Amino acid sequence: MTISRRLCRVLAIAHVAFVASSTPSFAQEETARPSLRERLLERRAAKADAPNAEWSTRIDGPGDYRFRLEHDGLNRMYRVHVPKSYTSSKPMPMLMAFHGGGGSMDYQADDRYYGLISKSESAGFIVVFPNGYSRMDSGKLATWNAGNCCGRARDENVDDVGFVRKMVAHLKSELNIDAARVYSTGMSNGAIFSYRLACEMSDTVRGIASVAGSDGMKSCNPSRPVSVLAIHAKDDEFVLFNGGAGRDSRVLANFVSQAETVRRWVQRNGCSPTPKRVLENAGAHCDLYSGCRENTEVMQCVTQGGGHSWPGGRKVRTGEPGSTAISANDAMWDFFMRH
Repeated sequence: MTISRRLCRVLAIAHVAFVASSTPSFAQEETARPSLRERLLERRAAKADAPNAEWSTRIDGPGDYRFRLEHDGLNRMYRVHVPKSYTSSKPMPMLMAFHGGGGSMDYQADDRYYGLISKSESAGFIVVFPNGYSRMDSGKLATWNAGNCCGRARDENVDDVGFVRKMVAHLKSELNIDAARVYSTGMSNGAIFSYRLACEMSDTVRGIASVAGSDGMKSCNPSRPVSVLAIHAKDDEFVLFNGGAGRDSRVLANFVSQAETVRRWVQRNGCSPTPKRVLENAGAHCDLYSGCRENTEVMQCVTQGGGHSWPGGRKVRTGEPGSTAISANDAMWDFFMRH
């Protein structure tokens, strides 16, 4: 091989690494086997690991904290934001926010994209950003074992539910958390994982809000009803509104449609099968299923546009806004506070 040909090859590989690693997307992680792009992403992210990250040992009041814990032989991590209004003398609700596939806790905690820390301050709740399974110390390029999705977390059958249980137990030992108001939300793979928590941690999780996700469980037997809010764009190109594999042919999940997802939870919660339209504007509508067991509800909010994104936020990959017809944060917190 000549020098010029070797140079062209090096430049081509460098270009792939640069383009692929600009920011993670849901589809980047869902491959049948490690690709050249994935290996390049991992190498680049590993080099960017912070060698002297500061980890917390306890929570001593409002502020931001980072924790590590060992579970099932793996080092796991999560971030916690305690709002200024928190006082140890009064129990406070807690929201767990799960990032999308190929992301990390740092992306989900970034107010530029999701606004959840600002919402926690204005509404008064503790927000936790767990990190999915990653082979890197930084936690980057992580996924959740959410049933039919996603990536290595699913393929290696990682005990993410056990990790979340251990994390919640630790937080309850550090903070005055209202056990009747523990909720879960997530984006994409994180939303699909929230459905798994509703199935397997209904003793802990009172309600979930799925954003751009679907029910990925083959079987689900919650010990009690869980309120469910499903937020989804009709033009989602990855987790298709009407079900299927999505735009990227490498995706290893045949996603359940939104209609089937909602039908399952209406049936599980024993709700009236006829919904009531509770919101309608030029770009979105919400339908509420009531009459459910133990005062739970199921609600579906559909946006006409926005694609695979967080309504009211911005896309991590491009910085473009999601749907502005509704705010996912406002919709979910209003929904949670009814329960």
